[in-house]
Amino acid sequence: MRIELPKRQLFLDAEWFGASGPVLVLIMGLGMQRLAWPPELIDRLVASGLRVLTFDNRDIGLSAGFDHLPANVPRAALRYALRLPVRAPYTLDDMADDTLALLDSFGIDRCHVAGASMGGMIAQQLCLRAPQRVQSHVSIMSSAGPRAAPFPSLAVLRKMLSAPPAKAAHGRVVEHYVQLFTVLGAHRDPREIDWLRQRLDASIRRAYRPAGTARQLLAVCAADDRRAGLRTLKTPTLILHGTADPLVPPPAATILQSCIPDAGLHWIEGMGHDLPLWALEQIAARISQHVQRHDR
Repeated sequence: MRIELPKRQLFLDAEWFGASGPVLVLIMGLGMQRLAWPPELIDRLVASGLRVLTFDNRDIGLSAGFDHLPANVPRAALRYALRLPVRAPYTLDDMADDTLALLDSFGIDRCHVAGASMGGMIAQQLCLRAPQRVQSHVSIMSSAGPRAAPFPSLAVLRKMLSAPPAKAAHGRVVEHYVQLFTVLGAHRDPREIDWLRQRLDASIRRAYRPAGTARQLLAVCAADDRRAGLRTLKTPTLILHGTADPLVPPPAATILQSCIPDAGLHWIEGMGHDLPLWALEQIAARISQHVQRHDR
């Protein structure tokens, strides 16, 4: 459903799952639509008694776009590599405020939040900006900031920054992203790759907005180091991270845990930077246990 946020001067596409229970808001990562939350994961969360809200972040999926704002990724990448400030069309703070406005539109005073990758960064900002609104927090394959994590390898960076030709046919676009997420997700099982292909095909048919992904990337690169702020965080936090993540290497999770008081850290053996089918039962169980434990 399209939700107008007049104070933010934009709209977000959102969907609810489950009729009742503690509210869990899922925030997806860079360039990913709400469809990237696997339905098998959502079904498990709902079955555990949670009411789940998913949405497309700004500039992605069916939410409001910012095509009037330029994004010079090569220039930003150079400045980032030289550790110079990066200018972005909008910030992770803006995206956290979008999430707060979405909660306001549904009359939700307090909720639980789980974010994946960039979504984890937005969730952290949400906890820091409005701690009274967040009952518990789950960070999945994320970090305390772009400077608070080891750099991925050059091969992974090149793969991440590559793009299919602007006028490529749908099938070629899908295969490009299948190859990308096969590397990022450390996938080896052909069945897992076929499932990945089906999900990517559905998402790209729904909306394909690479310029929005570029602007989101600039927001990530421009973000401040959150380590100092996170040391003051009182929100109960659980960190989930794959031991085979090539994009946000595992030391990022231990750094994040060291910053957040009393944060728990659960490793998912063999998981890369994706939500693979084989790990969904484990991920859902950890999230639902954390939420139920801290629901007040």
